[in-house]
Amino acid sequence: MTTVGFVVHPNRSEAKELAASSKKLLESLGHSVVYLEETPSAVEHCQLILSLGGDGTMLRAVEIGSLWELPILGVNLGRLGYLTEIEPKDLGTALARYFGGDYRIQRRMTLSVTVTGNPELHSAWGRHDDDLRPIRNATALNEVVVERLHSGHVIQVSVEIAGTHFLRYDTDGLIVATPTGSTGYNLSARGPIASPTLEAILLTPISPHMLFDRSMLLAPTESIELKMCDGPPASVMIDGQHVATISSGDSVLCKRATRSAHLITFDNRRFHEILKVKFGLDSKEMGV
Repeated sequence: MTTVGFVVHPNRSEAKELAASSKKLLESLGHSVVYLEETPSAVEHCQLILSLGGDGTMLRAVEIGSLWELPILGVNLGRLGYLTEIEPKDLGTALARYFGGDYRIQRRMTLSVTVTGNPELHSAWGRHDDDLRPIRNATALNEVVVERLHSGHVIQVSVEIAGTHFLRYDTDGLIVATPTGSTGYNLSARGPIASPTLEAILLTPISPHMLFDRSMLLAPTESIELKMCDGPPASVMIDGQHVATISSGDSVLCKRATRSAHLITFDNRRFHEILKVKFGLDSKEMGV
């Protein structure tokens, strides 16, 4: 018997309906189901996570299951669905293939994120202690973003690579992305697209106010630390979720995590073919 953990998009009725029908199917086969966002501690008893939603739901599923490196099957109920493997109509077949052992695990590199704050400087900004709760070894599958809070003012961020000072950026923000996250915010900021199975760390500035405006592709063994200099505060977002507000003296350390995300796949879909479909590149207008 397998315990399956459900992560369901909270605002999509079709996701809730699919969860209900999937639960009924799995229980009829002798398996048990738990809703992980209701009881997160139950994840340690799961052998499989089923994500029902879009890429945002998949990111939550990865965060919940990262410590145990559980296999995650994503069902696309969103728009783009880069991370999700199947469509809702194919879920029954996909579950049969999974329990029959007819699947592969695609390992995706993740980032370990540590946010360090300076309480004295926080009080100088008139902030409360809980504005920067301790964050240690948080997991990012897509990206970490340090970005300005208010328009009209750039932030100043000193960047260290592998423990050595590299450059101070005057910028609207900085993105530290994995190859999986290269098609997210990194792409919007004109960063490079990387194959999701590659192991590397991307550093991409957002509208930098300086001559050096290029992205950098770094080795997975190289850590990146973003240290706030004097000036306006900034927001820290991990996979699209705001986790802290930081200011002068605070830092965000990003490095390759020891654990990876284990995504279930059934067919040998080539990444460049997925790109063509998602971006609508497979057309005569695009010269294909």
